[in-house]
Amino acid sequence: MPSSQAPSLAGTALDPTAVRPPIADAEILHASPAEIRDVLLRLRGEGCSMLLDVGGVDYLERSPRFDVVYHLLALPVRAATVEQVGTPRRVRVLVGVPGDEPHVPSVADLWPNADWAEREIFDLFGIVFDGHPDLRRIQLPYDWQGHPLRKDYPLRGPAREATPRPAFALKSNVPAGTPPSGKVAAALQKQRELGEKGSS
Repeated sequence: MPSSQAPSLAGTALDPTAVRPPIADAEILHASPAEIRDVLLRLRGEGCSMLLDVGGVDYLERSPRFDVVYHLLALPVRAATVEQVGTPRRVRVLVGVPGDEPHVPSVADLWPNADWAEREIFDLFGIVFDGHPDLRRIQLPYDWQGHPLRKDYPLRGPAREATPRPAFALKSNVPAGTPPSGKVAAALQKQRELGEKGSS
């Protein structure tokens, strides 16, 4: 698209699939949380029997805030040519999930491999999968506060963010080439003066 026709993107959060060019080998569908199970059941009936992955995305300024993304694959079930096997049907289904009520129905009963993927999304984004057989954290300790892949999660983590930063300069938070200050500068000045007296 020429730059003169491109929409203004300043200050807006956009669904990336709306602005990138079409993916030649994948269909992209959108569904609401209420209709996702029906959409996935229909696709499975059409031959998309393999759930490759389930992922989560946080678009902090967008409404709905989150996306849950399902990647499906349809492999030939009968004898097929090399070309048919090499170009299977791929489907990506995006579900917009509101930030204030982040709930989506679980599909772990349809595809058992969705179990751990849904737990990971719950752990890192805080999206609840209703009907999941064992929805608990999978990567972080059970007593962890918050969900670290949310865009509004504190950079130092909730526990460290509540504690003050040290007043002294650490190697990790002083840029290279920063001149010394405070006691370090005074000590260096004193050492320099002693050196000048000794050389005269």
